[in-house]
Amino acid sequence: MEVKIGVQHAPREIVLESGLTAEEVERAVSDALSGKAQLLSLTDEKGRKVLVPADRVAYVEIGEPATRRVGFGAL
Repeated sequence: MEVKIGVQHAPREIVLESGLTAEEVERAVSDALSGKAQLLSLTDEKGRKVLVPADRVAYVEIGEPATRRVGFGAL
């Protein structure tokens, strides 16, 4: 699942591939924005953790589940 996070006062967005479902990502974002958590914490497929202060989150874009590509052809 591709997740893009816009951060206030930052020129670039954070893009990561997460193994979480769209519902799980939405729940984590909702918890951070409602004040239940001070940080938005997501882990990518390689095990790296991304932490964003909840009060600095501008937007979160949740993409489609990533399909695994096989072969050498251009798709």
